[in-house]
Amino acid sequence: MRRTGIGILGIAVVVGLVVGFLLDTSLTATGRATFVPAASLPTILVLLGVVIVVLAVPISRATRGRSRRRIDPFRALRIAMLAKASSLLGAAAAGFAGGLLAFLLSRPVVPSVGSMGSIIATLVCAVILVVAGLVAEQLCTIRKDDDDDAPGDTPAGPVGV
Repeated sequence: MRRTGIGILGIAVVVGLVVGFLLDTSLTATGRATFVPAASLPTILVLLGVVIVVLAVPISRATRGRSRRRIDPFRALRIAMLAKASSLLGAAAAGFAGGLLAFLLSRPVVPSVGSMGSIIATLVCAVILVVAGLVAEQLCTIRKDDDDDAPGDTPAGPVGV
């Protein structure tokens, strides 16, 4: 599994930004109120980040030799994939909140404090989720062993002689 790169996170932010801005634009064009994230969304994003890091800590301890417990490699992979998905979700949510914020700030009317506060809180908590996902992904990595062969490194002599 390859680590989450800055490029894919950037793409998720840009897609979220465009979707958030276009959603508010279309809602306003049809005469509806702009979209405001639920007040519980920032809390859920932070709790998800905390859970992911808490799940990754035992794997880190086991791979670094600080725990005698053996960790199932499939469990470690699942948690690493959850961490990767969480960082992507956080990036998309940050972009979405950024798009909503950009739309509100581009209007001539001053937005209400309640809607701005909810959007800013969502943006900050989404960034926290990205960081937590990347940290958990780092905790789930296994150090490279010295005896691991690099791909393509094969003995020069005939095999089976």
